[in-house]
Amino acid sequence: MGFILYLIVGGLIGWLAGLILGKDVPMGCVGNIIAGIIGSWIAGELLPAFGPTIAGINILSALLGAIIFVFLLSIILKAARKK
Repeated sequence: MGFILYLIVGGLIGWLAGLILGKDVPMGCVGNIIAGIIGSWIAGELLPAFGPTIAGINILSALLGAIIFVFLLSIILKAARKK
């Protein structure tokens, strides 16, 4: 049950990051989950843990990490489309 909750929280964080930036995460729901989980990882490596924790994810840190990831992903995909 913990893994499913981890995926749900990761998906919500990725979805929120996409909404905040106004960018669509590729692959829809799966992309949101991936962005949230990678954002959580980025936050764990670069940022101090702060905010509430759900399913082992620090929500505010992970949201900032997901925003960074979605922003970088959008830049990379935009550059790839131009080629």
